[in-house]
Amino acid sequence: MINAKNSLDLIGNTPIVLLRGASEATGCEIWAKCEYANPGGSVKDRAALYIVRDAEANGLLRPGGTIVEGTAGNTGIGLALVGNALGYRTIIVMPDNQSAEKMATIRALGAELVLVPPAPFANPGHFVHTSRRIAEETDNAIWANQFDNIANRKAHICGTAEEIWQQMEGRVDGFTCAAGTGGTIAGTGLGLKAKDERITIALTDPHGAGLYNYYKCGELKPEGSSVAEGIGQNRITGNQDGAPIDTQFRISDAEGLAVCRRLLDDEGLCVGLSSGINVAGAMALARELGPGKRIVTILCDSGFRYLSTLYNPEWLASKGLAEAAA
Repeated sequence: MINAKNSLDLIGNTPIVLLRGASEATGCEIWAKCEYANPGGSVKDRAALYIVRDAEANGLLRPGGTIVEGTAGNTGIGLALVGNALGYRTIIVMPDNQSAEKMATIRALGAELVLVPPAPFANPGHFVHTSRRIAEETDNAIWANQFDNIANRKAHICGTAEEIWQQMEGRVDGFTCAAGTGGTIAGTGLGLKAKDERITIALTDPHGAGLYNYYKCGELKPEGSSVAEGIGQNRITGNQDGAPIDTQFRISDAEGLAVCRRLLDDEGLCVGLSSGINVAGAMALARELGPGKRIVTILCDSGFRYLSTLYNPEWLASKGLAEAAA
């Protein structure tokens, strides 16, 4: 047990758990880093803290300043918590199709929430571009720029990868997770490769994202669609650039939801769809590497953040996913 000297010290050092069902199904040890244990409830707390501390160190964020960011929600929650702890105001721009729980949480944390319609990245109305403009028009403000600000992936090089290495006692055969900003997969991959080049780093991509085809065929080509929030990317972000990807998998929403159901029934873990997709990817990597290997993945956030969607039978039925989650 560690006694934290302040609330920001609670970010990171999350527990890691052996997933019994996934391990028995594959003949490997499937371990999951419980990132929902961060104070803001997700892996994005790590990036939020490093981005803000980096801005302070570089003189970009001054006392009384404002943090502005475009996000699917979890980074906004992390930034609002970090901002509150350090005395900064926060403005968060989100697509209006994200979960109501995330929106309510950001508002409850005292951040200003700006909702915009979903749009392709090339559209100037995209939430990322909107957040950049707001930052430019606001006095004493920074744009967190989580997609291209490599302070994001540094959080995982210095934090997540180091923790995994220590918790696994240096015995890791593979790591996988999905990419949103690219910070987690690239940073953790780079950090683990620095420990042991033999560790296999795998991208687990949802449908609707282009990175699977990029690493498989060299072309950013999205196929299908996904309801997963916070993951899936159709460009090489600053954080994704140089990610040491050895292999790649594509996981459907139906498969990810089925894994979420099994995690709830077999392990007592209620997680979001990105976590289900990650565990499905870890199982795919385990089958590719063969029995006896030790695979690590990320449980990004809690399913309690998606009670109105993933854990709502009516919503699932409207998306044609009721059977997968049964």
